[in-house]
Amino acid sequence: MYRTGFGYDIHALAEGRELVLGGIKIPFHKGLLGHSDADVLLHAIIDSLLGAAAMGDIGTHFPDTSEEFKDYSSAKMLEYVVKLISDSGYKISNIDTSIVIEKPKIQPYITNIKQSISKVLKIDVGAVSIKAKTNEGFGDIGNNEAVAAYANCLIYKLSNSQKV
Repeated sequence: MYRTGFGYDIHALAEGRELVLGGIKIPFHKGLLGHSDADVLLHAIIDSLLGAAAMGDIGTHFPDTSEEFKDYSSAKMLEYVVKLISDSGYKISNIDTSIVIEKPKIQPYITNIKQSISKVLKIDVGAVSIKAKTNEGFGDIGNNEAVAAYANCLIYKLSNSQKV
C-alpha cells in the first residue's frame, strides 16, 4: 500500500537566530524565528510524513507550548518521526521539497542539505529532491522577512517478509 503526504511551513526571519535549513547551518545575518530551531524544511518534511501515515502533525508530537522542545533540533524531531513511520511498518520511498527564500541563495548548500536529510530518513540521497525558489520580491518572503517550505513524500507498507 502506497501513501502520499504533503507538508508546509513558514517562519519569520529574525536577527540573533541561526539559519538552519535541512539540518544544515547556513551563514546569514538572520535566522528563523520559532520555538524549536525553526527549520522550515524539516518541519514541512515532518508534516508530510506524519500526514502520509495519518499520525497527526508536528504540533501534535512537538507542541510549541512545551519547554521540552524550546530550541529543540528539528533533525531530532525528524529522527523520531522516521522511527514512528518505521515502527508502523512503513518505508519512506522519496521526498520532494521546495524552499521559498529570497536571500541567501541556498543553491551552494543543496548537496549538503540532501545528504543530511537522506541520512536521517535512511534513504538514498537520490530519493531526496530539494528545489530553491524565490518569491520574486513579493510578500513577506520577497521582502526577506520569512522563509517557507513545501514537502511531498511517498511511503509504502512493508510486507511481513520485508520487515527487519
